[in-house]
Amino acid sequence: MPPIARRMADIQPFHVMELLKRAHELAAAGRDIIHLEVGEPDFPSPAPMIEAAQGFLAGGHVHYTPALGLTALREAIARFYHDRFGADVAPERIIITPGASGALMLALGVLTNPGDEWLLPDPGYPSNRHLVRSFEGQPVPLPVYADTRFQPTPTQVNAAWTPNTRGLMVASPANPTGTLLSLDEIAALQHCVQARGGILIVDEIYQGLNYGVDASTALSRLDDIFVVNSFSKYFGMTGWRLGWMVVPPAYVREIEKLAQHFFISPSTPAQHAALAAFAPATLEILEERRHAFADRRNTLLPALRDVGFQFATEPQGAFYLYADISGLADSSETLAQRLIEEAGVATTPGLDFGDNAPERHLRIAYTTDKARLREAAERIGRVLQQR
Repeated sequence: MPPIARRMADIQPFHVMELLKRAHELAAAGRDIIHLEVGEPDFPSPAPMIEAAQGFLAGGHVHYTPALGLTALREAIARFYHDRFGADVAPERIIITPGASGALMLALGVLTNPGDEWLLPDPGYPSNRHLVRSFEGQPVPLPVYADTRFQPTPTQVNAAWTPNTRGLMVASPANPTGTLLSLDEIAALQHCVQARGGILIVDEIYQGLNYGVDASTALSRLDDIFVVNSFSKYFGMTGWRLGWMVVPPAYVREIEKLAQHFFISPSTPAQHAALAAFAPATLEILEERRHAFADRRNTLLPALRDVGFQFATEPQGAFYLYADISGLADSSETLAQRLIEEAGVATTPGLDFGDNAPERHLRIAYTTDKARLREAAERIGRVLQQR
């Protein structure tokens, strides 16, 4: 057989999916599994979106859209930026994509030459480094710690920058830590990156899922950056696979060419569903869910502290807790395996999120109801008492 491309030696599996596979095996055997591992809201897609998609499908004309997405949807997103955040974003700068992953592929495809380095916070979302490698770039981890809320600083970026560095990728709210960057902090990072001729990509995929602080967008302060967003998290459309990206005008045509070849167009039914995402009735539903996530966070965080988990930071966004388990076990991977087998609770070991002390950390998603979260903590506590 022909040899596999060399880059594939650097592409690791998404370990949480392997653990999810085991969770499904146990469930199929009759075990009751509490899922705290996958970053997927448990709420159904809001009814107005379902109705919008059904109405569109009933017409039967399910054809391609332009590669950059429906004009009406791009305009709706632009209005959303203006109305909610006071940001003036031209619809022409908005690209609709097959999920946020599709947006990241397009961004890296137009920005990365072979050998280009991208600075990535560690811990961070695992697919970012593998997407960089897929375009023959080199991911360079920036170890981040609790003293900076697991976010990079300009000093750190300057120290890591080399002649081969192409840019910096950050996330706010971040996965797996749920921490935020302020607009001032993002502006400072952009100033640092821009001064060195680089590009800043800001992941705002969890935008809207904020607790105790208002949601914001870097676009209210900056224009010359790439901003990635998604309908999966706040809008609850994971399976629809729809996202978007806002880019400087000079890059739109180049991204359009790649989108034409990569995807032809985003999902047409999903785009018509998303047209209902910004309706007042939908936003009311989504805000109720955000409050529910806040209640879940406030339920699970103290319950896990009571059984021995430690938290160096408290999340202000997304729906994850990033727990220090070093006082409970030598390996988060071993502990995650023990919890799923003995407690029927699925969590994500730090291995997925980089090389910065992964054995010390578990990511725990509060994407199920409060009763199940309390039960999960009780089950975990019983297992830990058996040490």
